[in-house]
Amino acid sequence: MFSRMFKLRLLNAVAPAYFFTATVATFILYFYLFIPTIFPNPDLSLRSSTALHTAAFLFLMFNALGNYVMTIKYPAESANETVVPCSPHCSDNVDAHYLLNGRHFCKLCKKVILKRDHHCFFTGNCIGNKNMRYFIMFCIYTSCTCLYSLVLGVAFLTVEYSISFENPLTFLTLLPLSTGYFFMGSISGLQLFLVLMLYVWLGIGLVSTGFCCQQVLLVARGQTWCQLQRGDLLENRTPWRANLKDVFGNRWMIGLILPVQTVETSSEDTDGQKQD
Repeated sequence: MFSRMFKLRLLNAVAPAYFFTATVATFILYFYLFIPTIFPNPDLSLRSSTALHTAAFLFLMFNALGNYVMTIKYPAESANETVVPCSPHCSDNVDAHYLLNGRHFCKLCKKVILKRDHHCFFTGNCIGNKNMRYFIMFCIYTSCTCLYSLVLGVAFLTVEYSISFENPLTFLTLLPLSTGYFFMGSISGLQLFLVLMLYVWLGIGLVSTGFCCQQVLLVARGQTWCQLQRGDLLENRTPWRANLKDVFGNRWMIGLILPVQTVETSSEDTDGQKQD
């Protein structure tokens, strides 16, 4: 029987591959199917609409991928602690062990993490004080990209296959009916793949939205997910504005539209001063 830690490590390798596969599929569907089908005529009015949709898609995708890279580029690990603080025989029931002063040892990253919030399997690293802003923006733009792709996917199926979505039950029954029609040979594999991608976009979009709302709420409270799980009470609460500023920085408006660094981080920041 596989250990829980082995399953977590396997998920840590599969999740990024799933994310990149979905990203590539979205690019291909958008430029080779959605735009040519929804805007087929090259007249002036449609050209402006096509350019607007393309610019919006590229903007959302650029920010989603940019913040994804920034989340990995600025890890939350401690630069001064490299010694593994627990033996290889540590229990597999947890993926991280609490040390002191908001520090955790992540068994997946095999590093000491400052003010650890959680381990993100899609980025393959821990989310903490140094990359929380990028993770939140990654969730925001991933959600927007997926929901935008969902709308275009519905428009494509309406134009290309004359599927009407006026009835709310149409979307709920679309996947099981399409699967049945595919095995009966009534529809092509491409159409089934498009229907499947609609549910993938919806699922990723809703999950990303949920993660974003949860993380913003925790940041505003000056709390991490690890603290919440352990039931730690915050003795000295700082104002929510100060907590948001600590994560998003003074140039937060720039960070809303560009995946750039907006918070200066010192060697160990002020993490050791914040009690977990």
